Amino acid sequence: MRIRVFLAGLVPLAAALLLASESRMPIAAAETPRPAATVEVKIDNFSFSPATLTIAPGTTVTWTNRDDIPHTVVSDDKVFKSKVLDTDEKFSYTFDKPGAYPYFCSVHPKMTGKVVVQ
Repeated sequence: MRIRVFLAGLVPLAAALLLASESRMPIAAAETPRPAATVEVKIDNFSFSPATLTIAPGTTVTWTNRDDIPHTVVSDDKVFKSKVLDTDEKFSYTFDKPGAYPYFCSVHPKMTGKVVVQ
């Protein structure tokens, strides 16, 4: 007897849920957020490698000093500037806006590189 009463109560509930769901707009499938990209630039033998890097907006670039002497990473327009990086130290910057970002080592100004964001 209890099962019949329980089941009889479920039918109106199921009907109400069905009607409520039909009156709503369809729900778009949720997009899975993609992890932000990270790209590495190596500092070695008085050079940045790669010297020119093309990336998408939102990408983080990490420079790693693989040289035995200190270096810095400084953009020409001072958008980003690292501290002096000793061997194996890193500096990261996330590029959100499209454009060209030339940079250099302030300790060794002939060391140059460029990040292009597009």
